[in-house]
Amino acid sequence: MLKTFSITDIGKRRKLNQDYVYTSEMPVGKLPNIFIVADGMGGHNAGDYASKYTVETIVKEIGASGEESPEKILESAIKTANEKLRKQARENMDLRGMGTTVVAATCRNSDLLVANVGDSRLYVVGEKIRQITRDHSLVEEMVRMGGIDRETARNHPDKNIITRAVGADEEVDIDFFRVSLLPGELVLMCSDGLTNMLEDEEIRMILNGQRDIVEKAEELVKAANRNGGKDNIAVVLIEPFTE
Repeated sequence: MLKTFSITDIGKRRKLNQDYVYTSEMPVGKLPNIFIVADGMGGHNAGDYASKYTVETIVKEIGASGEESPEKILESAIKTANEKLRKQARENMDLRGMGTTVVAATCRNSDLLVANVGDSRLYVVGEKIRQITRDHSLVEEMVRMGGIDRETARNHPDKNIITRAVGADEEVDIDFFRVSLLPGELVLMCSDGLTNMLEDEEIRMILNGQRDIVEKAEELVKAANRNGGKDNIAVVLIEPFTE
């Protein structure tokens, strides 16, 4: 039986919360559960509309899917959300240019399937912390090409420029990852409002230092805000192995 907790926070600097989370420990369509973090972008209220609309569309599409493969269910749902979001933007001038990151996960026993577009992240945390997703960002591309190192990337002025987003292009390119979870490991999904404020090792220490899943999530948000809270913060924690 898995246990989950999710939280979003506006942070210290923003007037709007453009992060949106969805969690269901119960089956949705043919998936045993589904967890999603989306970080919207766009002027005025377009970013919060983009994240909420995209997540709601994905959940609806998962519920209606006739596919058997979890990858195909998620891929089709995200691609449909991309088409529908672009249609909304075409029909409403106020929503032009909107888009959103999406990281989605579903877990069956110790098998975790992850889908990712953008720079929201999924980590697996135990004695060590492992980033499973790969950021679709300009700075990450520069690191991969050897242009800059990780430390420089962390404070780079272009670090918020993402190279993939739901709603950005006609076709959305989705990364998939499969992970085998070990007993005692915790899954963390989050927006960059958390990871821009905290180093990976700080995240691991907070998660290993609190008693229950609620305290762990709340302490992550508090720590991100203590460090400046420059953006909205979204956190989903999943404990796959609970009695």
